[in-house]
Amino acid sequence: MTNKASSPIIIAIDGYSSSGKSSMAKRLAKTIGYRYIDSGAMYRAVTLYAMRHGMISNDGSVDVDKLTAALPDIHIDFAVENDTQYTMLNGENVEAEIRSMAVSNNVSPIAAIAQVRHALVAMQQSFGFEKGIVMDGRDIGTTVFPSAEMKIFVTASPQTRAQRRFLELTDKGHAITFEEVLANVVSRDHIDETRAESPLRRADDAIELDNSTMTIDEQNKWLLDRYHEITGA
Repeated sequence: MTNKASSPIIIAIDGYSSSGKSSMAKRLAKTIGYRYIDSGAMYRAVTLYAMRHGMISNDGSVDVDKLTAALPDIHIDFAVENDTQYTMLNGENVEAEIRSMAVSNNVSPIAAIAQVRHALVAMQQSFGFEKGIVMDGRDIGTTVFPSAEMKIFVTASPQTRAQRRFLELTDKGHAITFEEVLANVVSRDHIDETRAESPLRRADDAIELDNSTMTIDEQNKWLLDRYHEITGA
C-alpha cells in the first residue's frame, strides 16, 4: 500500500460494530473531498425492508427464499443535505429507522445470507468504478475491494463499543440498558466472525487501529496521517 499517485483511490475501512469506523470514514471523506459509502447502512436497509414485509419471524428466522426473490426490487442509495448523509430505501429516507435496536437485533442474520451479500457487494462495487470513495463495513478490504489502495481495520473492546453505542442511543431518546447493548454487540461480533459468507477479518495488508483509548480527534488525525502517507498527497 504505497501508492504515491495523486489520482483518486479507494479507501476501505473495516472493523467491528460500534468501533467508530463510520464516523472516522465520514470525517476523512469530507476532509479529502471523497464520497462516503456506508455499507452497513445498506445491510440495515435490507433488514428494514425484510421486517416491513414480514420476512423475519418472531423467533428471528428469515424467509430466505422470499427475501431473495425481493432483492431486485430493493434499491439503496445515499443523499446528502446540509452536510448530512441519509440512507435511501426505494426513494425513502430511512436513516433514523435503520439505526433502531430492532434493526440492530436483526441485521447480522440478514447480512449472513449469501444472496444478500452477493447483491449488496455488486451494488457497493458499482460505487467504486471511478474511485475517490471511502467505504466502511465488515468485508470491504477482503471481498468488496480487495485491491483497495488503503485498508484500515478498526477494533476496540466489546465494553468500549457497547458504551459508545449505549450513549448514542440514549442521546437519541431510546429506552435501552447498557446490558442489552453489550449483548447485542457480542452477538453481532460472533455472527460476523463465524458466518460462512465473507466473515469479518482483517485483510493481510490492512493497518490495524485499536481506538479503545483514543479521542475522536486523535483517531481522525491518525486516519488522515495514514492517507497522506499512502498517497503522498
